[in-house]
Formats: sequence, structure tokens, C-alpha cells
Amino acid sequence: MQTLSPCTLARLPASVARPGYDRDALKTGIVHLGLGAFPRAHLAAVNEAALHASGDLRWGIAGVSLRSPDTRDALAPQGGLYTLALRDIDDSGTPRTALQVIGCLRQCLVAAEDPAAVIALIAHPDTRILSLTVTEKGYCHDPASGALQVQHPQVQHDLAALDRPCSTLGFIVAGLRQRRRLGLAPVTLLSLDNLPSNGHLLRALVLDFAARIDPALADWIAGRCSFPCSMVDRIVPRTTDDDRALVRAALGVEDAWPVVGERFLDWVLEDRFVAGRPAWERSGARLAQAAQPFETLKLRMVNASHSALAYLGLMAGFQTVDQAIAQPALRRYLERLMTEEIAPTLPALAGLDLHAYRERLLARFANPALAHRTAQIALDGSQKLPQRLLGTVRDRLAAGASIELLALAVAAWLHHLRGRDEQGQPYRIHDPQADALAQQHALADAAAASDSATTPVHQATSAWVRTFSGLAPVFGTDLQHSQPFVHAVAAQLHALRTRGVLPTLEGLA
Repeated sequence: MQTLSPCTLARLPASVARPGYDRDALKTGIVHLGLGAFPRAHLAAVNEAALHASGDLRWGIAGVSLRSPDTRDALAPQGGLYTLALRDIDDSGTPRTALQVIGCLRQCLVAAEDPAAVIALIAHPDTRILSLTVTEKGYCHDPASGALQVQHPQVQHDLAALDRPCSTLGFIVAGLRQRRRLGLAPVTLLSLDNLPSNGHLLRALVLDFAARIDPALADWIAGRCSFPCSMVDRIVPRTTDDDRALVRAALGVEDAWPVVGERFLDWVLEDRFVAGRPAWERSGARLAQAAQPFETLKLRMVNASHSALAYLGLMAGFQTVDQAIAQPALRRYLERLMTEEIAPTLPALAGLDLHAYRERLLARFANPALAHRTAQIALDGSQKLPQRLLGTVRDRLAAGASIELLALAVAAWLHHLRGRDEQGQPYRIHDPQADALAQQHALADAAAASDSATTPVHQATSAWVRTFSGLAPVFGTDLQHSQPFVHAVAAQLHALRTRGVLPTLEGLA
């Protein structure tokens, strides 16, 4: 079978959308670090629509994979083309798919293979936006405090050898240093990761890193580059071999790496771009003076609920999100979590109907056409918990309000760290802090064992939680000393350990 390429575009079925602009005239205005499925289903999809709407061909994308060559190896033979498959169900509940070939990805680089090429790309005169989706762990920061992890091995390497960087921050600062040396205009640095005030966080980390290299460089970045905050929202599961087979059958050609997503898409951007931007507002993006309220809404409603659902569902043995939320007790729990404990902590957003937002979100989770795996969402919990759950916990504690439902979500993450579900099936803990988590788990086990000799088992669980929450990069320095937090999480963890997920959910007051 032939492969997807510029030569085979004309042979695709008429129902498949494809680039309607001159790809040969497209310049690279955007360099994107972290070329995973999400930016190809979100950023590139909106950018593709903007190219069609505006005809402004300065905004092609060059994607950079920081580690693996897999995406480059799949897409380079296809001229950067790939298929976006958007899936939902019709009114009868039948899955349906809309296919579009995305053409705005002009180039794919692998940073680990050729760091100099990536630095040169960032420092190219055509580059105006440097965007990134490197996940929480890619920022080499302390998730609880936001501070740069100066002792991180990648940071240490790059501070000593910035001409051959390996970290996200190293590539950013090396590229900006080269732009300054060449006398080029500044760029906009745009984080698309699920982090509170992601632009502010990125700016602080870049400036801290740059100041350790050259204070004058840090001053140049601070005075000339911009770091708008943003909120992104689209569910994008990992592509499977079944997805490839379905796309192949629909296209009549082979696509080595299509991406799958839901039809829903939301993107809120602060309109602060020092070197211009595509007409993204003509293709679905929303421009705002401040993205922070939208970030908080998304992190606390969407991401927190997604994580809670994933950990509870994974432990109960449900492999996909739609299977998990089909359990009435789990769905009721999510409804209550959002309504009773999350919603009261949200900032006011004019025109927002929170009830409708919640119902739409639950419908998104229930979409059977996505088959989004709980294990995928459960990755990197040490990086996600501070952003998605613990800020809300602190707000509730400060208000003297109940955290019973939030505590269950935290307890579910702790429970899942044992590495096997309720059917005894083992799984690997994928987390950049996996070793530290294992060490803290052992310390907590020892504390509980010592305490259980003289106290009831549920009190020993409090000793376990108190010890584990001493892991400051995740919990900060305050929650370990909060009796309401420790007792609430311990009660839920004890229930999960002794009764299981579904009985615990059914027994909620």
C-alpha cells in the first residue's frame, strides 16, 4: 500500500479534508518543542484552520522531539503530513470519525541527535513563536513550589555545556542566546502545558536559568520576549495500531502516525505576542486579557476530575475512561466532587454556566469512541497532583470547608502507588519521581507498622499518610502538618485498602 505523502494527497477520498494552501510557500514561523500527539491534535489543528482562513503563510510549524526519533521517523517520509481523526458518537450512539490531513508541520527534528540544528532553528529570522508541550516534568521544576531544580541532572549538564543542551530550558535559553548574539528580534514563548499560570512559570524558570549563564541575557529576555499564559483543552488518547488500521482503511493509503482526538476543542490565549501571531482567533482560539481564570477552571474541573477518575478506575480494573465513568457510583462521585468541593473554589467567569460545563465534561469522559486509557492519564502523578488537586485542597482547608471528596482523589493516587489493581494485576509506576516515591512509600510503611503496634489500624494509616506527605516536592511543607488533611486522606485510603474502590464510592455520605 502507498503511504500518505504530498504525491498521494489528490487520491484521498473526497470526504477527507486536506491542505488548501501552497505548502511550498509556507515558512516556519513557529518552533514547537515536544512533538507528541497533543500539539498535533490541538495547536496544529487550529493553526491549519488559521492558514486556510487568513492565507498568511508565515506560520508553518517545525516540530522538535526532545528525545525519541519515532515521530520524525514516521512523518518525515510523509513530508510532515499526518491524519487527524476526530471521534464522537451520533444521536443513536454510533461512533463516527471525521478525517483531516494536516499540512502545516513543515519539519521534524530530534533534539538529542542534533542540538545545534534545534538552536539554529530557534535563532532563525523566520521564527516568531517558540511553543512547547513537554508535560509537567519537562520543566525541571519543583511541582509544589515552582522553583527551578538546579540539581536536576539535565539542568546541571546544560549549565555546564549550553552549546549541547538536553533539557527544555537549555534549548530555550541556548536558542535565545543565539538570537541575541545575531541581533535578531525577540520571540514569544508559549507554554501549552497544564500548569497554573504556565506563561508566568515558564518565564520565571527561563530567567532563572539564563541568569546563571549570563545576567545580561536574562535581562534581554525579560525586557523583550513575551510569555503569554494559555489554557488548552482537548482529549487526545495515545494512537493505537487499531487507530492506524482504521485510518488506513478510510484513506486508502498508509499513515504511519495519525492522531486521534475528540471533536471538542478549547483554547484561551493572552494576546501578548511580541513578533506577531497567526489568526488563531479565526479558527477557534479565544483571546483574553488574562488566561488565569480559564486555567484554574480547566485544571480543577477537567484535569482534577480526569485524574480522580483515572486512579479510581485503574485500581478498580477499568482500562478506559468510558468504562470507568459508566459505573454509577463513580459518575455520582465525580458530579459531587465538581459541584460540592471544586466549584466553590473557582474564580468568577462571566457567562459561564458551571452546571452545563460539568454535564458536557461528563459527556466527554463517557465518549466511547476515544477509548482513552486510564493508565495513560495516571502517568506522572507526582507532577500533576500539586497542580490539579492540592491547590484546591488548600483553598478548601483555608475556608474551613470539607475535603472528603478531594481527599478520596488524593488517596486514590496513593493507593495506586502499590503497583497492582484490585484484581492483582501489576502495572509499572511511570513517574519522574518513581524512586523518591518508592522510598517515601517504604518510610510510610515503616511508620505505619511502628504505629500499628499500639494504635488501631485506621490510626496507623494516618501515620502512613503523615509520613508520605512529607515528600515536599509534591505536598509542599504544610500539608504534612495539617490534621484535617492527614485525617481525611487517611480515612479514604483506609477505605480503599479494606473495602475497595466501588464499595468506598457507594459508601460516601
